[in-house]
Amino acid sequence: MISNNTNSIPFYQVDAFTSQPFGGNPAGVCPLAEWLSDETLQAIATENNLSETAFFVPVEEGYHLRWFTPAVEVDLCGHATLAASWVLFNKLDYSEEIIRFHTRSGELVVSKPGDEYCMDFPAKEAKPVETPTGLLEALGINTGAVGVWKSDDLIVLVDNKAIIEKLSPDFNSLKSFNTRGVIVTAADDKFDFVSRWFGPKVGVNEDPVTGSAHTFLAPFWAERLGKKVLFAQQGGARKGSLRCVVRDDGRVELYGAARMTIEGTFSL
Repeated sequence: MISNNTNSIPFYQVDAFTSQPFGGNPAGVCPLAEWLSDETLQAIATENNLSETAFFVPVEEGYHLRWFTPAVEVDLCGHATLAASWVLFNKLDYSEEIIRFHTRSGELVVSKPGDEYCMDFPAKEAKPVETPTGLLEALGINTGAVGVWKSDDLIVLVDNKAIIEKLSPDFNSLKSFNTRGVIVTAADDKFDFVSRWFGPKVGVNEDPVTGSAHTFLAPFWAERLGKKVLFAQQGGARKGSLRCVVRDDGRVELYGAARMTIEGTFSL
């Protein structure tokens, strides 16, 4: 049950895209009975200092869901959607088979087949672009870059996963590029592809597992590899994994596990 006390806000920290403690991508989740001011939502997200904090309120036929980084509100966040779903199914006694979230990116549907959660997201296209001046230098990539594409983020394809493992970006330099984030990706021998995501412009130097980025990474790799079901891993020192299914109707299904690490209360 969601409390109506606006001075005491339930808080959960959930690791998304992992079944192991201290893996995947941690997200904050605050269920609300009604919306607080935007300034208060942003202050809570800043206080959390996690890559995303999700807030939701009940509405007819589902929930209105919003996501905040420590610096800004964003249009789409996969791992915080997964975390919010975990809270609804496991802490708030949600009993329906699917959850309908109403968001800036339209209606998002989440279900729980077995031990995994399935998020049904709109697929996005990545278009090739000229490599922005200084981008590779800011990432610390000297050799091995295949090309750059643009979607919600800039995508840098490299020819060896070892390049990704050794990345040490200049985050101040990355802030100068007009993009939500920069993701570096490569083929892998265990997973279909691996990646790392950097977003200092939105207050997140590195995001361990960026679900929303896979709405364009999955179609990007599906075309390159000629397959519709792909297994992906993302992260540097901290990693998580997910299964992506690219459908023929312009949608992508993202499957992943989640687990709670912290439960508490915000006192306002």
